[in-house]
Amino acid sequence: MNKAAAPLGIKTSPPPDLHGPRDVAPRRYKVLRRKFVVIMALVAIVPLIAMGAINYLEFQAALSREVQSPLRALLYKTKNTIELYLAERASKVSFIAQAYGFEDLADETTLRRIFKVLSSTSEGFVDLGLIGDDGVQVSYTGPYALQGVDYSNEAWFQLVQVKGIYISDVFMGFRRFPHIVIAVRRLGDDGRFWIVRTTLDTSQFDKIIAAMGLESDSDAFLLNKKGVLQTNSRYYGDVLKQAPFTLPPQSYEINLVDTTDPAGRDVYMAYTYFSDVNLVLMAVKSRVGALQTWSAVRGDFILIFVVGTILIFLVANRLTKGLVQHLKESDERREFAFREVEHNQRLSSIGRLAAGLAHEVNNPLAIINEQAGLLKDLLNRQADGPEKERYSRLADSILAAVKRCRDITHNMLGFARRMELAIEFLSINEVLAETLSFLRKEAESRDIEIILDLDPNLSTIPSDRGQLQQVFLNILNNALAAVSDKGRIQISSKDSGQNVLVSIEDNGCGMPKETLEHIFEPFFTTKKGRGTGLGLSITYGIVKRLGGDIDVRSTPGQGTTFTVLLPKQGKLEERS
Repeated sequence: MNKAAAPLGIKTSPPPDLHGPRDVAPRRYKVLRRKFVVIMALVAIVPLIAMGAINYLEFQAALSREVQSPLRALLYKTKNTIELYLAERASKVSFIAQAYGFEDLADETTLRRIFKVLSSTSEGFVDLGLIGDDGVQVSYTGPYALQGVDYSNEAWFQLVQVKGIYISDVFMGFRRFPHIVIAVRRLGDDGRFWIVRTTLDTSQFDKIIAAMGLESDSDAFLLNKKGVLQTNSRYYGDVLKQAPFTLPPQSYEINLVDTTDPAGRDVYMAYTYFSDVNLVLMAVKSRVGALQTWSAVRGDFILIFVVGTILIFLVANRLTKGLVQHLKESDERREFAFREVEHNQRLSSIGRLAAGLAHEVNNPLAIINEQAGLLKDLLNRQADGPEKERYSRLADSILAAVKRCRDITHNMLGFARRMELAIEFLSINEVLAETLSFLRKEAESRDIEIILDLDPNLSTIPSDRGQLQQVFLNILNNALAAVSDKGRIQISSKDSGQNVLVSIEDNGCGMPKETLEHIFEPFFTTKKGRGTGLGLSITYGIVKRLGGDIDVRSTPGQGTTFTVLLPKQGKLEERS
């Protein structure tokens, strides 16, 4: 015989119907696994999202406070500086009005001397003048030719008469450059009044605002209560331009609003109104610049969240996979146990029926056998002749039929486990060789190649020779029936731990899954009209009695592999 390469790897699991896992509603496990993953992920991710949202809101609030607090402090400090600046200048002008009489101030020499002292002690003064009760400037000292100018129709002239002191917002006036006027009314002993008036340079406001030390994305400026810029603005135009936004509600406290300016910038806008002058101090800071820290942190936060979410799904998927797989295996083992019990009960019932039927059939068979033997003995005593030869052949046919019936009942008794086992130490290779000798003629006549791959160092095992021969004979008969002429059957044997493994592989027609699920059931056959359906059932019963196991794998159109696993130590079942 030809020697083949090492046998194909064969899994020694039980047959699909009885000793192997069955697909127990696979879609149910997929849905269950999906639900577990979603639930576990949600349980982990929802708190993570909630915590992230809370942290985000808290961080935003803290960052806003961090941005707003310095802005409020700067605005408060700058407001106090401007108020102090204006109050100090107004106080000096008021002192001049009270300390000097009309005649003294009307003297331009005296007025120039007073202005010189005033300018040397305080910055910002542009000029100084005396205006009579008729609104005409009586005397003037400064860079402009304003002697004799009539202010009687100016609004500020009316206001100073009522209030006694007047501080204007920024305007052009006769000087044609932005300035602020401080005017103080003095009432004489004769009931007449006069006004001491000075002009302040608005560049002092620019210096005060510049001293705030604003960042490059910030802006601060003064407006009057009509929204006209009193100083230059980085974002909204030059002095005396109308601001492109509506002033916020009047408030003398430092207020801050989160808004979008006309240019579409998201900004923090802090503002405060002056109580004694017609001015509004405002500071604007870009939110984009203010939240650069959050922008940097946000990227890290999103990265951590995404990585964390992926890890959560991976861990949940891994844990759920193991849990569902364990549950599936438990269900399969339970299903297998139920099917095993059902199969054993079926075999037991059929076995008892077969045993009773075999005994009942054996009795009339014995009578027929005896009568046929007696008939043959009588024929042997008769003289030779045509009739004797004819009757002798009929008697032989009867005896052959009886023997065949006895073989059938013998198999039925074996299936019913009523036959005694004759245990001896056997060489599996020898049993296979003996069994093949029964089938070699058929294989040669059909030109079927039989490949032996037997381990020469195979251990001997305690078993029953006749029972093993029947097992291998039944499997080989099925293989011969499955392969076409010039087919191939490969027989392998090898040690497998505590067992000896025998594999019989053919390249025949194979079997579909539906057939595999029933091949070990009694009376199940695909040989319509030619088989009893007991061969593989008996084979299965014998292997289990011998303490072994049997497995079958088959692919339609490619072939079938039977694997028999036999123990090296005796594990025989108790006889019933």
